[in-house]
Amino acid sequence: MAQEDNKAEQNQQAGFSIEKIYVKDASLEIPNAPQIFTERAAPQVSIELGNAAQMLEDGIFEVSIKVTVTSKIEDKTVFLVEVTQAGIFQIRNVPEENLEMIAGITCPNILFPYARETVSDLVVRAGFPPVLLNPINFEALFAQQKQQQTSPADTATH
Repeated sequence: MAQEDNKAEQNQQAGFSIEKIYVKDASLEIPNAPQIFTERAAPQVSIELGNAAQMLEDGIFEVSIKVTVTSKIEDKTVFLVEVTQAGIFQIRNVPEENLEMIAGITCPNILFPYARETVSDLVVRAGFPPVLLNPINFEALFAQQKQQQTSPADTATH
């Protein structure tokens, strides 16, 4: 009987663990090669970031972040790198209001260093100097996304 009580208590404790971290998708394009390698002007680099989460089964979630890095000289694309870094996380017995924050802040914070390394590696392998992504404040991004979801202007467009 004591074992059953102990097992029930363990099942009620909040739990978080990383099950798997992996590159879900990666692509590199150098549409203007080889001529682009002779350009001497400094390229402009833009970065886009997005994240998503989905429940795979009870208490098991896949969270992913997608990073798109575009480098251009005037209207010519130097390179385009897209990386989707993903992880499978076990999140159990967490209140619903905290679950969204874990999937939107904690998990992306864990995944981001892996995505940064993958982007840098792809860019270097393409023959360019590394692109070192600055740290991202996923807490601020999460707050911004929540604010956009609740703004009246946003609901009017859907």
